[in-house]
Amino acid sequence: MRKVAIVGAGMTPFAEHFSHGIKDLLPMAFADCAATVDKGFDKHHVQAAWFGAMGTPDGFPSGILADSLGLPELPVTRVENSCATGHDAIRNALFGIASGACDVALVIGADKIRESASKDMLWEWEAMTRDMAWDYPLGLVAPAGFALHVQRYLHESPAAREHLAMIAVKNHRNGLNNPRARLRIDLTMDEALAAPTVVDPFSVYDCAPQSDGAAAVILAAEDVVGRYTDRPVWVRGVGLGLDSVMHQHKRDMTTFPATRRAAKQAFGMAGMTPADIHVAEVHDFFTGIELMSYEDLGFAERFEGFKLAETGATQVGGSLPVNPSGGLISKGHPPGATGVAQCVELFEQLRGTAVNQVDGAQIGLAHTLGGPTAVAGVTILEGPGN
Repeated sequence: MRKVAIVGAGMTPFAEHFSHGIKDLLPMAFADCAATVDKGFDKHHVQAAWFGAMGTPDGFPSGILADSLGLPELPVTRVENSCATGHDAIRNALFGIASGACDVALVIGADKIRESASKDMLWEWEAMTRDMAWDYPLGLVAPAGFALHVQRYLHESPAAREHLAMIAVKNHRNGLNNPRARLRIDLTMDEALAAPTVVDPFSVYDCAPQSDGAAAVILAAEDVVGRYTDRPVWVRGVGLGLDSVMHQHKRDMTTFPATRRAAKQAFGMAGMTPADIHVAEVHDFFTGIELMSYEDLGFAERFEGFKLAETGATQVGGSLPVNPSGGLISKGHPPGATGVAQCVELFEQLRGTAVNQVDGAQIGLAHTLGGPTAVAGVTILEGPGN
């Protein structure tokens, strides 16, 4: 297998893009991405594209991408894998280049969900699969489904509601400096703890806002990387882990097996361990997911993830900064774009150009979890200095 690097990365702001459709957001993200290629980039260099999208109200996804970029001859593969969609698109493009099928590929993720209610998306899904006994008719949309896990985790571990608030404060403060983040709030602990409850134990500041947006990366084989940059960011490991989508099949609610499986694959492919990671973008659709994921990703021992929050280890300037971008909680969460956007942040971190730059960062990890809890994606990147 050939080595593969990211040579360009960019994104739109994540926001309420009521005046923009997918057809508008895709070329915006691609233009921002192409502008970061050091030696210049022509769109006709792209030999294949992988498009991550949960839903595209503008029409047929693959055709939308080809048409909006003015590349009608481009082979486009649409990927949909819940919140892990972006990472799975990168994973598939990596395999395409590493196998020799193409030299240069575009990965782009986009979604327009700000105008869609969760109940409409999930109940339509349930109506098509009534014989599969989904949890959604019971009211277990994403906040409620994840709350079951986090509530049980708080019951069995030493972690408390205050540790969720610490993560909310950290990520919102990181997002203050990020011009592409949707919620830029200088949140205090008192405000986080006093905020209205969405579903116990989550307050409004524990939850990521539904958002619209797009993000893109350009991948190139090691043979041609030099045509585009002398500062490549190498894709060292990718992983995709699965678990049951139904809560009645889960024997332990205090861990996410999908994350553990994805991390094992990614670290194995990279030949690394969690101790090698300098900066991470971790799924924080809800603060409790970030807390539990510290353990599932191997950054902390079981039921000791709260110590990372307490000691400030996960703050910028700490031993393992997590979500310097502001995370999903500040930045927003268009599912098809989120995993790609995490890699955009790491691309900037590993090249030393990020807004909340982590000193000396050379190896980064990105992670998303969705389904809810049924699928996770992990991508490990290495900067040009190693």
